[in-house]
Amino acid sequence: MRNNRDLVVWEKAHRLTLAVYKNRRAFPNDERFGLTSQMRRASASIAANLAEGCGRRSDGEMGRYIQIAMGSGAELSYHLLLARDLGLLEVNSYQCLDADLGTIMRVMSSLSNRVRSHPIDERRLNAMTKELRAKS
Repeated sequence: MRNNRDLVVWEKAHRLTLAVYKNRRAFPNDERFGLTSQMRRASASIAANLAEGCGRRSDGEMGRYIQIAMGSGAELSYHLLLARDLGLLEVNSYQCLDADLGTIMRVMSSLSNRVRSHPIDERRLNAMTKELRAKS
């Protein structure tokens, strides 16, 4: 079992979720159960699936949860675009959130490739985490 809090990508996903929640305040109340809810769920799902993958025993399962997290990221990408195009999200806020999401997606893709190509033990995971921290 791995500690999800040791993963830089989990930390970035958590920060993105907090930012999505904060930006929701600008949305009208009638969107509370619509697009706002979808954005919250998709953003929280990224970090939640990374955490769940870390709690699994095998690299194959970890890889599967990374892929699920990437699907949630793709969903959030569309929701952010829709919110911007509907005028619910300011362009600057959209650009920041979208850029952060893009970084998270790239890191998850890299992590997924590494998990699938080579089994990860704790030492390799710690080395990867340090490497990803240096890149970000």
